Amino acid sequence: MQRFFGLNVTGTLDIETLEVMKKPRCGVPDVAAYSTFEGRPKWQTNMLTYRIENYTPDMSVAEVDDSIRRALQVWADVSPLRFTRIYNGTADIMISFATKDHGDAYPFDGPQGTLAHAFAPSPGIGGDAHFDDDEVFTFRSSGASYILFLVAAHEFGHSLGLFHSNVPGSLMFPIYSFTDPDRFSLHSDDITGIQSIYPPVQTTTKACNFNLILDAVTTFRGETMFFKDSFFWRSSPSRSVSQLQIKSFWPNAPDNIDAAYEDPVQDKVFFFKGRQVWAFNGNNVEPGYPKTLSSFGLPPSVKKVSAAVHDKNSGKTLLFFDIYYYSYDEMMKKMDKGYPKRLKVGFRGVTAEVTAAHLFNGNIYLFSGTKVFEFSRSRNLLRVLNNNYFLPC
Repeated sequence: MQRFFGLNVTGTLDIETLEVMKKPRCGVPDVAAYSTFEGRPKWQTNMLTYRIENYTPDMSVAEVDDSIRRALQVWADVSPLRFTRIYNGTADIMISFATKDHGDAYPFDGPQGTLAHAFAPSPGIGGDAHFDDDEVFTFRSSGASYILFLVAAHEFGHSLGLFHSNVPGSLMFPIYSFTDPDRFSLHSDDITGIQSIYPPVQTTTKACNFNLILDAVTTFRGETMFFKDSFFWRSSPSRSVSQLQIKSFWPNAPDNIDAAYEDPVQDKVFFFKGRQVWAFNGNNVEPGYPKTLSSFGLPPSVKKVSAAVHDKNSGKTLLFFDIYYYSYDEMMKKMDKGYPKRLKVGFRGVTAEVTAAHLFNGNIYLFSGTKVFEFSRSRNLLRVLNNNYFLPC
């Protein structure tokens, strides 16, 4: 235990070790790394059921239902697993609240200490998750209570086959720590773990489809990402292209995004969907996101951004909507004066909505329908290309 938690390995029950032992924790024994149970047990289907057998008096029924649903969705977002609730009979994952001896040979210990435990995939009790009802569970506040969503998400990792991790900050680290549930982001260690058991299913949509209308395009740390529905194509400078699920790369990103752009100065990539915008540093969502479009100074009349492109030389980001566009100054964090402008004024030749935008070798490429309009930096129309020009077939 001392080695696992990075303590001074004395082999004796010293004060530092006792302090760690007193912290609220999961009841499953500790092991190192992101790890799986011995023998790597897993579910033989990706379509799993769950049933909530009873409720804690600490929370409303609706709050418990929502907490459990979101906790399972944490894992569904980064794997091919899908969860369906049932209300009668035996589910793959049976969920209950209990105290002390509750019939599974692992009695709870009263307030504090063990918060919950769960069992690895197997017939019978396998997959089931039990929560100690001597604890005080809550929907989102901290203090002397524990957020059910966070505890449940950890336990469901066990229900799916993950053991504990010795990486602080990971969901499968055995000691409970408060995180704002609205800003929760699954750690890369957890993603690697669950995908080692349940690899993401690769999609088969073809980039060569001449009728394909892309949702968004952006650069990302030297590569170019082309988004469509729940996946994206990742194009490296060597022109090698791979296709991935969005959530396998950015677990907290939405599917079916409207627009995206990278600001390399901030080392952030931004995703737009509806009235919200997400910011990511690498694979991790930035604190405070998602925010509303008003954080860019956009008026309430703009209900979505259909395309975005950033020019690192000027420090400006163009945000397109309908047949208009804005210019946002990243340094000043405000919109430039004189906007919005009509699309046909700034980019002559484009008459319909811009669905994606891309800056490459100094030229701006506006995707509209199944065509790509190539403009010079001075906004002269150079060529009209097919929509899959950047995606080698």
